[in-house]
Amino acid sequence: MFATSALAASATSASAVGGNGSVASMFLLFFPYIAIAVVGYFLLLRPQQQRIKAQQAKINGVKKGDSVVTAGGVLGKVTKVEDQYVEVEVAPNVRIRVVKATLTEVTNPLAKPAND
Repeated sequence: MFATSALAASATSASAVGGNGSVASMFLLFFPYIAIAVVGYFLLLRPQQQRIKAQQAKINGVKKGDSVVTAGGVLGKVTKVEDQYVEVEVAPNVRIRVVKATLTEVTNPLAKPAND
C-alpha cells in the first residue's frame, strides 16, 4: 500500500515538473544567456575574425615596392619576397630579412594620401 501511494505521488509530481511548463520555463531562464552569446558573436567575434582575415590577405599579398611596418616598429620598402621571409630596405643600401608573419601594416607607396 505504501509503495503504490509513493509511486502515485512521484508520478503526479513528475508530470507537474516534467510537463510543458518546465520546457518553457527553462527556455525563459536560458534565453538571456543565449541572446548575449549571439549578440557577442555578431558585435565582437565576427568583426575581429574579418579584420584578421583581411590582415592575413594583405600580408600574403605583399609585393616588391610595398611599404611595410613590422611588429617591432621598423618601417621600410620591400625589395624581395619569399615564402616565409621578406627583405626590407630600411635605409639606402641597408636591407634586413623579416619574417612575413611579423608584418603589421602593408601599404602601397603609390596610393594617394587621404588628406590630399
